[in-house]
Amino acid sequence: MVHSILDRIDPDNRIRNVIKAAVTPAERIDPKASRAAGKKLRNRLPRESMGEFAVAEHRPDPVDLIREQGKNRVQDLLPLRYERMGVSAFTFYRGAALIMAQDLSYTPNTGIDVQLCGDAHVSNFGLFASPERRLVFDLNDFDETSRGPWEWDVKRLVASLEICGRDRGFSTEDKRRAVLAAASTYRTAMREFAKMGNIDVFYAHIDIDELVHKLSSGDVLPTLSAQKFEKELSGEFSKADQKALRKTIKKAKLKDNSRAIVKLTEEVDGQVRIVSNPPVLVPLRDAPESIQAFSKKLGYSSIADAVSHILSEYRMTLDSSHRHLLDQYRGVDIAHKVVGVGSVGTRAWIVVMEGSNSNDYLVLQIKEAQESVIERFCGKSSYLEHGHRVVSGQRAIQAAGDPFLGWCRLPDVDGGKRDYYVRQLWDGKGSADLDRISPAGLVALSGACGWTLARAHARTGDRFAIASYLGKKDVFDQAMYDFAVAYANQNELDYQRFVAARDGGEL
Repeated sequence: MVHSILDRIDPDNRIRNVIKAAVTPAERIDPKASRAAGKKLRNRLPRESMGEFAVAEHRPDPVDLIREQGKNRVQDLLPLRYERMGVSAFTFYRGAALIMAQDLSYTPNTGIDVQLCGDAHVSNFGLFASPERRLVFDLNDFDETSRGPWEWDVKRLVASLEICGRDRGFSTEDKRRAVLAAASTYRTAMREFAKMGNIDVFYAHIDIDELVHKLSSGDVLPTLSAQKFEKELSGEFSKADQKALRKTIKKAKLKDNSRAIVKLTEEVDGQVRIVSNPPVLVPLRDAPESIQAFSKKLGYSSIADAVSHILSEYRMTLDSSHRHLLDQYRGVDIAHKVVGVGSVGTRAWIVVMEGSNSNDYLVLQIKEAQESVIERFCGKSSYLEHGHRVVSGQRAIQAAGDPFLGWCRLPDVDGGKRDYYVRQLWDGKGSADLDRISPAGLVALSGACGWTLARAHARTGDRFAIASYLGKKDVFDQAMYDFAVAYANQNELDYQRFVAARDGGEL
């Protein structure tokens, strides 16, 4: 009956073609064809060439790029951003995602796009709590996420490991093993993912309790259907390394909403209020008069009113069950909070919300989402709002997401609007102490990062083509080490230029 009606009103199949296009993926990956294409790609872009890095002839001054980024940030916070970036070549690298994206844009690429993290340095991997309240290891920063060549993430990771190793004073061999651990694990994991079904890839993750068990029994990584890396290193993960890992896990488990309340608030006249610690933490009540006047102009008669307005748009991006959960809380205070290194100067707020009693709190972070550094060189995102881009990218990449993850667009003091994404401030978050990590600990962490990055790319790109291109041998691994060393050298030059500009008054 349906077909007979369509035959009468749609003789040219136009309506049916529109419906088909709406419900059918535009392109379905053919594993066999992808594997062939990946292997053929080696002719156009030999794997050895991945290790090459040369400064482009018309490379912009890195200080100009940093200054350009600062134009759209809170001007009073730029000195703090430059202070944090200037601590070491490693902290500079953390804030230099735009510089590296510019450099990578000059290099030949595979043309195989995935959902990139966009800033996959080693500090952007860590622990967080899944909805099931188990700790998992995953990527944890997605401000720069967008579609782009998979190798950009890998190069960002391996260079960060070389730079981190230099910062710790590790030997050349220790740094080399850390870089190779990340590259080889990425390669072997991708080959394993290419053998797995789509659902299995989607659900693959690193469970921290399983990781600790494996480490205690002598393995560096849990099996997780991916080949274990550098098996001979298992004996080098010492008791001290295991103790440091357990300490990180314990700290992460304690870093929840209750801990945030203890650390970031105080009780005033029987009410919970965010403490003032300018410029890092500035409650709205202590904000500059211009911001307070702007808040009143928008009709915020109270802090709770401001919070309610801000969250009204965001709540519509949650599913109905979590929207209902959010509605059971009321906002009690809001403050501007400086976060990270590269993010300093972007607008970020925390909101304290109270639930059923004085021990029931939810702390949300509302963080500005600006244009991704990847978009500048790989094309604009398909999302109209950058907050939506960040949230969609995170949901695509992470194995388990924050149920309170959402986005909104809010008015700004300049009369325009800015994009934001929202998430829980602390939800079992933790990361390795890179200031104290041992060489063996960095190797283990590198492998976990490589596996996690491969999982993210396998979920969002053509894992069959990538795996075939990478192959069984360690050609790609060695190329990544060559690249890491070359780019770390360039990063040191850029860091010296930055410090001279900062101290000389250019910034």
